[in-house]
Amino acid sequence: MAQYEHLPIYKAAFDLQIYFEGIVRNFSRYHKYTHGTALRNLTREALMLIVRANNTQDKTPVLEELRIKLEELKVVIRICKEVKAFANFNSFETSIQQVIGIARQNEGWVRSVIVRGGPRPESSTYAPAGLSR
Repeated sequence: MAQYEHLPIYKAAFDLQIYFEGIVRNFSRYHKYTHGTALRNLTREALMLIVRANNTQDKTPVLEELRIKLEELKVVIRICKEVKAFANFNSFETSIQQVIGIARQNEGWVRSVIVRGGPRPESSTYAPAGLSR
């Protein structure tokens, strides 16, 4: 079984999970059990996908699934902002910036898999520099 604690993307996702555990405590009761649960669950699922991607030979499908989870997480964060679930704007800003950072790391991981000769993502239309389809 491959080690994953050293991965920067794992560390960032783990930190985000811990951050959400603290932030959701300050949500109102209504938002805590609806949007807060979604935030915690999506972040936990993203963390598990990172572990799974690190442990599989064919990483591309798992990384594609991680991409979708991160997009879903961005949507829930924006909903939380609009319904004023966050205590302040700084909480929203920190949350969204951390998710964007994880998404960028995921895209870099996808590109590195492609460069190493892995299968290309089917749902993606980009080709990294120097590679053509």
